[in-house]
Amino acid sequence: MDNITINLLVVDDEEEFLDSITRSLSVRNFKVVAVNRGEKAIEAVKAHDVDVALVDLKMPGINGEETLAALKKEKEGLEVIILTGHGTIDSAIECTRIGAFAFLQKPCELKELLDTLHRAYEKKQKNIEAINEQRIKGILKSKA
Repeated sequence: MDNITINLLVVDDEEEFLDSITRSLSVRNFKVVAVNRGEKAIEAVKAHDVDVALVDLKMPGINGEETLAALKKEKEGLEVIILTGHGTIDSAIECTRIGAFAFLQKPCELKELLDTLHRAYEKKQKNIEAINEQRIKGILKSKA
């Protein structure tokens, strides 16, 4: 996993946190696209190859739950991790229902974040393999 570059979208309205996490992850084999609003995140997944998204819950404009739902709809196989300082049990349950890979509380230890990001990347790879397998089966079935 050390030699693989993971394309990561980070969505957080706290500019200082966004800059800090971008610098920290960029030196650890992550290619980071950072945006400060959910609306920009939706545009970013259309414009960039994204493996995993790390999304804040409380943001101006569309919130983290809405961003999560929009990203999952826009990018097939994408895994999304919620990282928030404003989480509740209800919001964790709702995000899991919508399809979040994980729900982490700020502050989060870097090791825990890195482990979660790598597991999300592995899950995304499996998602893509399953999607491709289904497409091939569909093509073969239509030609039979």
